[in-house]
Amino acid sequence: MSHPDITVAMLNERGTGRLPGHLGIVITAVGDGQLTAELPVLPHLLAPNGYLHAGSVVTLADTASGYGCIVNLPEGAHNFTTIELKSNHLGTVREGTLTCTAKVEHKGRNTQVWDAVVKNKETGKTIALFRCTQMILYPK
Repeated sequence: MSHPDITVAMLNERGTGRLPGHLGIVITAVGDGQLTAELPVLPHLLAPNGYLHAGSVVTLADTASGYGCIVNLPEGAHNFTTIELKSNHLGTVREGTLTCTAKVEHKGRNTQVWDAVVKNKETGKTIALFRCTQMILYPK
């Protein structure tokens, strides 16, 4: 079940005062089974070596996958928690904007699996591939 009443603005507000908002992640599009987000590459996202910190990329992909899960929660579910994530880092950037598209691969009653691709917005080069599994939570 998709929740079309959840808007991009609502998702961006959800990140305010939390890690996604602090880092600068912006949700740009949401649809049934897919979500897109962006992250401007700023100095606080870089590792001490001057390159993009892997944790910044993982946070972008996990946020896109997690927010996608929220929009696609099954009927009766009230939330989720990430139970597994994996990333393959293929490149890096020092400036510009990252874009991430997360797509649902499995939308079950108890778990969802999302694949996300993080790219350099300016060049289209793939920076990382990501897979995330969420456990669906129900009220007790």
